[in-house]
Amino acid sequence: MIRSGPLPIALAGIVLLGIILFKDPFFAVGDAQNNAGGWTLFATVPLPGPPGRFDYQSLDSRTGLLYIAGLGRNSLLVLNTRTKQLAADLPGFPHAHGVLVVPSLHRVYVTVSPKGRSRTGHLAVVDTDSFRTIAMIPTGIHPDGLDRDPATGRLFVSNEWGNSLTVIDIRSNRPIGTVPLGGEVGNTRLDAATGQIVSLVQSTGDLVNVNPSTLKIVQRIPLPCHWPHSLFLLVHPHRAFVTCEKDDRLLSVNLDNEKISPPLSTGEKPDVLAWDPEDRRLFVASESGIVSVYQEQAGRLSEISSQFLGTAAHTILFDPENRQLYLPLENAGGRPVLRILGWRKEGPAPTTSIDPEQSPSP
Repeated sequence: MIRSGPLPIALAGIVLLGIILFKDPFFAVGDAQNNAGGWTLFATVPLPGPPGRFDYQSLDSRTGLLYIAGLGRNSLLVLNTRTKQLAADLPGFPHAHGVLVVPSLHRVYVTVSPKGRSRTGHLAVVDTDSFRTIAMIPTGIHPDGLDRDPATGRLFVSNEWGNSLTVIDIRSNRPIGTVPLGGEVGNTRLDAATGQIVSLVQSTGDLVNVNPSTLKIVQRIPLPCHWPHSLFLLVHPHRAFVTCEKDDRLLSVNLDNEKISPPLSTGEKPDVLAWDPEDRRLFVASESGIVSVYQEQAGRLSEISSQFLGTAAHTILFDPENRQLYLPLENAGGRPVLRILGWRKEGPAPTTSIDPEQSPSP
């Protein structure tokens, strides 16, 4: 059973998936570039509707529910990662981009925007117990990424085409300020080491630090990067990992002294990043379908794998509890699917998996 809107309905064709034994050279040979380990496909979950683009994901570690922005079909999808079944297909999220679940508040926040560069977007606030939208908060133009500062009780939303951050008070669900950043805005993250908000300014090539209390810019770091878009922050060592969308590079930025390590190559148009905190590996998914894996050591990254995993495989999430990765694809064999994957560096790759271009029949 899934929910569509507030009422539960049955979804034809969604089944509980186990591991189907199938010899698949695409995954069985391990890593195509250097044969140092590789990917295993545990399951393929068919998703509802015609092919359509997905964007960011966010996992509720308390319930095991994975929230996926259904950008191409104006929806928010909810997957139970413990049963591998779709829990809800929620309509009413036009052009959904960013997703952030806050388990302690029983809330998930979704950035939505109408088409057009002159129309403001909104932040949808969804109750994770009832799956009901309880607020639609105005933001700037084309809201995208977002993050939360627990210390101030504020959310910070990147307005990509609005050249700013919208600041929202979580308690009242009201906007309380705007931070102009001087250019098109990429991803935004809370730096747990400093308590500051870090944003990427794509059109100027800068990394910007904002004080979440005063809403003032306190630092601006120029990056050797054409269109810095995605961002992940480490506390120890204190680093920012930044992808450059228009020159296909990955940077490691020392946030204490502003030094930048030599760039590494990525797939074409790198987008979403995922982090494995136990093995200290960074996954970079790109619009070209290449997913690259990097090993972190003392703040430096080295590439250990790069492989094509599916057309437009640009969004990825790592679950540290089950050590699986989630890769939604807009069109695999004529329908949208969610691939659930594992990655291993050492030892031979498994010889069984699911055909990456097939889904079980309804």
